[in-house]
Formats: sequence, structure tokens, C-alpha cells
Amino acid sequence: MTARRDAGIDAVRAIAIAGVVLGHWLVTALVLGDDGALHVNSPLAALPALQPVSWLFQTLGLFFLAGGYAAAASAARPKTVPAPSSPVPAARRRFPPLPRRLRALGLPVLALLALLGLALTAGALAGVPEATLRTVGKLVLSPLWFLLPFLVLTALVGPIARLVRRFGPVPPVAAAAAVVLAADAGFGFLPTTLVAAWSVPFVLGVALAQGRLGGRRTGWALLAGGALAVAALVLFAGYPASAVGVPGAGRSNLDPPSLAALALAFAQTGAVLLLLPRLRRLGARRPVRALNQAALPVYLWHQATMISVTVLVAWLAGRLPGLLVAPGGYAWAAARFAWLPLFAAALVLVVRLTRVGPGRPAAGAPQRPAGGRRRRPYRTVPGQPSGLWHGSGGHRIESATVRVPGRRVEVIAVRDSDPPSRSRAAVRSR
Repeated sequence: MTARRDAGIDAVRAIAIAGVVLGHWLVTALVLGDDGALHVNSPLAALPALQPVSWLFQTLGLFFLAGGYAAAASAARPKTVPAPSSPVPAARRRFPPLPRRLRALGLPVLALLALLGLALTAGALAGVPEATLRTVGKLVLSPLWFLLPFLVLTALVGPIARLVRRFGPVPPVAAAAAVVLAADAGFGFLPTTLVAAWSVPFVLGVALAQGRLGGRRTGWALLAGGALAVAALVLFAGYPASAVGVPGAGRSNLDPPSLAALALAFAQTGAVLLLLPRLRRLGARRPVRALNQAALPVYLWHQATMISVTVLVAWLAGRLPGLLVAPGGYAWAAARFAWLPLFAAALVLVVRLTRVGPGRPAAGAPQRPAGGRRRRPYRTVPGQPSGLWHGSGGHRIESATVRVPGRRVEVIAVRDSDPPSRSRAAVRSR
């Protein structure tokens, strides 16, 4: 497998995002207390028999696996020197790869924080109880913890990729597992443990992108070994039966990530290796592609959307099962499942609103050049030397294949002695 975009990895990322969102929606219960304020409860505390089911929705390992693959694939792409006739756009000169990635993450986060600040300020001025404001702020901000390990690991993808290429994934994975083991024994530091724990699936993703992780035998070994390790840690080592934290419990498998969370990431990686052909077919489907394009806003806004829908419905119709009623039995769980389509529809609307702006089309909208005409589909000419093609609307293509919108092309390779450009390609349309 070469380090390039893979539809199977897109499917993995979509499954990871869907698992996180559904997991949060199912285990987060807003309850109206006797003091008139909103508090957080969990059905896992009232229904302990459902705690093992939470492992199915703990998909953060898949998220970092896909992130490691994508970061390694991006770092492995050859850096080409642009032709003098087509200077690099100012935006690309101004923002090198990592700062561009930081900007892509930072702007949506800043927008979320700004709107949250306005909402909390307005609520405080309107007399909303302080406990309610604290609950809302904590629920909206809690998913942002992933930014720390994700940005750190993405920034270090170059050294990680070189380390994996030279020694394989076992040494860095073993070192990270030792850090997590020390944290489980009470000798950890939260930021270090957080980065070390999620570096395990990230490193496995880098190894997968480099072709250092593959084969059904490896997949079965990771799946069986990880699943058995989770069972052993829960049944015999005193680790919590729930994959996520439960209010009132003295320990959590995610705060900080424990060896059980690492074992689950191993099992999930093995499942990905075994199911990759099917995942590639799944990743080619339109809903999966759309979810990949909107992965960040979906992750950032899903808790705020759930809170808004809950409060709005309760304001219009009062306390209903599955919303502001405290979870006390399986009827609450069934009612919460019934509310999920409404949460999802509201989240789609919120994501569309956040992704539409001046000069920025909505998700799924056809891309158009500056002149307003629809861009014609590209055709690829394989087996040709690398070349550069310039088209209207600011298009510039420079790759191992030459792609021209809707036209057959003939590529003529010319070699010269100019060091900055060892080969050039003349493209002639037919």
C-alpha cells in the first residue's frame, strides 16, 4: 500500500466520527434538577448492564488511526518546484503546511468559542442559573481535548514517519504503552499520558500508510490480542466495565486513557486491516464522502446541537422521555434512540450553516471557477512523465499524471540541463 488517499481510510474516519457523536448523544442525559438548573446524568449509571455496550461507540482509536495515515500520506507526497510562469499563490507562500492545518482547525474552534461565549453571556444576563451555564459550557468544551494530542502528533509526523520507516511501529508503540502503564499505576502526567496513549493508533496509521502494517495474519493478531486484553483488564485487573466515564465512578478508561483504551485501539486496527476491501467500497459512497468533508464541524457542534434541541423541545412541549427526564430504565434508552434522528437532522442544518460563507460553497456543492462556469471533469493520462498543466480559473496540475478537463491530451517529455527543472512536459490538447 502506498501513502496516498484511500477510500477505506475515509470510511474509517466516518465511522469514528459517527461513533463519537452517537456515543455522546446516548450517554449524555440532561436532567432538570429540583433547583431549576440543568445537570448531567448518564444512563450507564442507572443501567450498569449497558456499560459493556459503550465499547462499541468508543471509536477515538479509529479517529487517530485515520489521522496518522492521512498525515503520513500528506508528508510523503513529493514536493514539486512550480514553474516560473505559474507562481505559487500568495496564500500558499504565506502559510506553510503546518500553519495551514492549524488555521483549518483553529478558525472553526474560535467560531465555536465565540458563539458559546455570547450564548453564556446572554444566559447570564437573562438570569439563567449558574449551574446550567456551567453544565452547558462543560458539555460543549469537553470534546475539544482531542486538539492537544492531534495537533502534537500531526506536528511530529515527520520524525514519527522516519522512525517507523527505519525501525517499524513496535518500538514507538511499546514506549507509548509503557507511559500509559505508568499512568495507570499512578505515576503519570495528564498531557504526556494523553499524547502517548493516542500516539499508539496514530503510529499504526503511519505504519499502514507506509505499507509496514498489513496482511490478514497481522489483522487477526491485533484483533484477537486487543479484544482479549480488554476482557482480561476488565474482568481480572479491576479496570472499569465502561469504555467511557460514568458519573460517581472513581476511575475512567478515558480520563486519562488507560491500557484498556490502548487494547481497544489495537483491536480496532486489526478489524480495519481485515475489513479494508469492504471499507474501500463503503468509503466511495456519497454519504461517507459528505461526512468526511464535514468531519470537523460535526465533531465540534454535535454537543451544542443536542443541548439546543433538548432545551427547545422541552420549552415547546415540556419534559419528555429521553430528554429532560432522568434515565431510570430501558424505556429511557429506547426514547433516546427515538430522538436521534431529530438530533441528526438539526446537526446537518447546523453544519450547513457553519460551512456556507462568502466565497465558500456549501458541502457537496459543485466547484466553479472564478468565471462562474462549472469545471469539467478531469481525465487522467496514466504512464506519462510528470508534467505541469495550466488552465483557466487558476487551475494548476503538477503530478505523475497529467489531467486536463474534458480533453484528450498528448504529453511530450523534454529533458534539459536546468537543475531546478529536470523534466518538463508540454501538453497539447486534441
